[in-house]
Amino acid sequence: MLHTDKELKLYYSIGEVADMFGVNQSLLRFWEKEFPQISPRTIGRGIRQYRKEDVETIGLIYHLVKEKGMTLPGARQRLKDNKEAAIRNYEIVNRLKAIKDELLAIKAELDQR
Repeated sequence: MLHTDKELKLYYSIGEVADMFGVNQSLLRFWEKEFPQISPRTIGRGIRQYRKEDVETIGLIYHLVKEKGMTLPGARQRLKDNKEAAIRNYEIVNRLKAIKDELLAIKAELDQR
């Protein structure tokens, strides 16, 4: 199995996480206050270090709020009541997006021939 750098990293900076999801760093800091499931480690001068689990939780929150249009209280309740189902749904959506990207890449390659 081929590992990417993202799979091998232990910690991510707030800038890296913000770039992953195309959001502002201030939104991530706000979500930290709203969702206790996000708990990056802080080192000197308040520098945040996000673990893989934090990034996955942020991805789930991003999916619920930005893609599905849920309110923050709704997303918070979903994570509290039925996190497993929300995670399964998020993983399925991500797999489908990856398949779509792969199919589009194959189509583009075939179109060039």
